Amino acid sequence: MVAVTVPRLGVGPGSALTTLGVALPDPELEASVAGTLAVIEEALRASIASADPFITEAASHLMEAGGKRFRPLLVSLGAHFGNPSAPEVVSAACVVELTHLATLYHDDVMDEAPVRRGAPSANSRWTNSVAILVGDYLFARAADIAASLGPEAVHIQANTFSRLVHGQIAETIGPRAGEDPIAHYLKVISAKTGSLIATCGRFGGMFGGAPDSVIDAIAAYGDTIGVAFQLSDDLLDIASESTQSGKTPGTDLREGVPTLPVLYALASDESDSASVRLREILSAGQVSDDALHAEALTLLRESAALKRARETVRSYAEEARARLAPLPAVPARAALESLCDVIADRTS
Repeated sequence: MVAVTVPRLGVGPGSALTTLGVALPDPELEASVAGTLAVIEEALRASIASADPFITEAASHLMEAGGKRFRPLLVSLGAHFGNPSAPEVVSAACVVELTHLATLYHDDVMDEAPVRRGAPSANSRWTNSVAILVGDYLFARAADIAASLGPEAVHIQANTFSRLVHGQIAETIGPRAGEDPIAHYLKVISAKTGSLIATCGRFGGMFGGAPDSVIDAIAAYGDTIGVAFQLSDDLLDIASESTQSGKTPGTDLREGVPTLPVLYALASDESDSASVRLREILSAGQVSDDALHAEALTLLRESAALKRARETVRSYAEEARARLAPLPAVPARAALESLCDVIADRTS
């Protein structure tokens, strides 16, 4: 177990809280969460260290490349419905973040991604085999820390991992015959992203010592806000003019990844020339030609499909807010509500 004392640290430019844009109006909550995130960062580095320097280097590769630490943030906020200084909170955050990092190594192999978080992906820097094995190593480290937290934590992590893998398999094989592609996509997002973020909320409440009703509410919130968070990244890939999403805008479009705005556009029956032309380009799958890519990106940005996708993100964010209703009116709840606003507004 990673047993540590959480210091009281402030936040500043470049911190996880600043990057995420979460409003923490209560100074004590802000200091506590920032301090916990700082300790988690140190614990993550310690947890992946190996006697083999190469394994340490490869396992540190994506962690050192950055990331929002969205999942540890939710663990910390969940713990504030009980005792946020409990040492198990840091260990639980390491379990979920290491699990997340492991999936990124595997995803990059499956997607043949050359870049992750602005740096060469592990598979392009080394090989697919190395990336897969490093991902396995990170899963093993997450499982080892979970074991130190007790049988219930192991059970929860295993169920979460099972759901995550089900989502990845569903994404890989695609919609079954007669299955609505949009419903299939939302199911995949819930399994791949919502499952782990729900566990963040559950672990935070559990190891902070919150009542069962509070734990269940935070977990339900995490599942729903996780879907909203992933869908908002889909929109940023199209709508942003910068690398706000962590990759070059239009990357998913170029690689033929069927994100929600694309699926809405393909399902549209609008007969105006722009909609017809957009469906014509998108129906080919990958849009690798530079001229067609630029045209499709422009049409998507002006389309009803993008507007509809924004409304879907907002509906999930509002559903997540409703999940918070049973929680006591403490600063941590206000912070979770603020996160709903951040996710709903980041693609506006």
